[in-house]
Amino acid sequence: MPDPAPDPALQFRRMRPAARVIFTSALQNASIESAFSRHIHCHRGVLRICDDLYHLNSYSRTFVVSIGKAAHTMAAALEARTGPHLEGIVASSVAPAAQLHGFRYFHAGHPTPNAESIHAAHAILKSLRSLDASSLVIFLLSGGGSSLVEKPLDDEISLPDLISTYQKLVHSGAPIAEINAIRKHLSAVKGGRLAQAAYPAQQVSILVSDVPDATPDALASGPTMPDSTTIHDCESIVAKYGLLEQFPPSVADLFRERALEETPKSDDPAFVRARWWTVLSNQIALDEAAKAAAAAGFEVVIDNSCDDWDYEKAAAYLVNRLRDLRARQRNENPSAALPDEPKPICLLSGGEVTVTVRHGGTGGRNQQFALACAEKIAGDNLTILSAGTDGIDGNSPAAGALVDGTTVVRAGGLDAVREALSRFDAHPLFKRLGDDIVTGPTGNNLRDLRLLLAY
Repeated sequence: MPDPAPDPALQFRRMRPAARVIFTSALQNASIESAFSRHIHCHRGVLRICDDLYHLNSYSRTFVVSIGKAAHTMAAALEARTGPHLEGIVASSVAPAAQLHGFRYFHAGHPTPNAESIHAAHAILKSLRSLDASSLVIFLLSGGGSSLVEKPLDDEISLPDLISTYQKLVHSGAPIAEINAIRKHLSAVKGGRLAQAAYPAQQVSILVSDVPDATPDALASGPTMPDSTTIHDCESIVAKYGLLEQFPPSVADLFRERALEETPKSDDPAFVRARWWTVLSNQIALDEAAKAAAAAGFEVVIDNSCDDWDYEKAAAYLVNRLRDLRARQRNENPSAALPDEPKPICLLSGGEVTVTVRHGGTGGRNQQFALACAEKIAGDNLTILSAGTDGIDGNSPAAGALVDGTTVVRAGGLDAVREALSRFDAHPLFKRLGDDIVTGPTGNNLRDLRLLLAY
């Protein structure tokens, strides 16, 4: 007699913990400590950063600026290699577990700036402008830096106006590169302007990237590198999303009067003695997730096609891609498994999806994406996890969420799912089901991971 068909509930129970283990493994193995161990070393006063060597004793002063969600972790990892001889400024969205001697700390705002963001910018600019050609500046940059250090280029833009502008940009549905193009042109610190402030000092930037690999100058709005975006780009983006009428007058008037100032480009003298190295990125997190999935017995496929897509379009694409992979596998191996039991597949997708927020619920793009998937896989033997590597999804305490073919039923039916989606209020539903992914702030930020599993 043929073996009995597998119990779907049992398969669901197997895939749910597998998804969590793969995500957790990716977080652990794509850590800042492991990246610094590979790429940064210091021996007898010679600091090696990737392919570059810096003889620290040859500089009159070495100053460190660490900005972003990973600012504390990066500063601590650097000092662990150089010893406690550094000085600098750290600006992050969370309080440090411990403070390094010689560093000033700012508990700044994210996703919108706060007063500490402004104070951090003033302190950094003042310190950088005091350096000379015999100085070395080490910039440690990670995601979230755009709001954590900020000073409007135009003094007419108040902090409330700045916050309003950030909110309109974040909720517009624009991808991060477009959002940051506008931020750069409004700021005294972004788009290469910190590099200008540090000139003529020697500069090196170490990047933990939460932006697409092709646009490294979008990380933290590119404060230390030439800006590839232009005023014309900003004007096109504002028109594309209808932002001019949404911006406060102090910002909107800069566009109406064509008063924006262009950011420094690659021919600016500030970049003659500047270098940039990416030591961690979303691709590395994907690679680590792929290793964990393969070790768990999954056939692994990576598809980043939907980076920066609308979450609904991305959900439809990835669910269909997973089903196509499962169907192909069954057709190629008709005797390898029963019809209800395909070999395990793990479809991985990195980057971010976009969400145009119309209501003020609790959640974020990962939970919104996951909930959109729940409706599409109802009753099917599929499991999907979507979460941010920083441990924070939108305005919720979760990193993301997990769904499978039972989610809709357990949530109370399609009406309950669709109501939460329409209100952009996915987190309360996932918390009630116990399907939210809670890691706490990870001290890292490598964009998002989406795992789609099928047996």
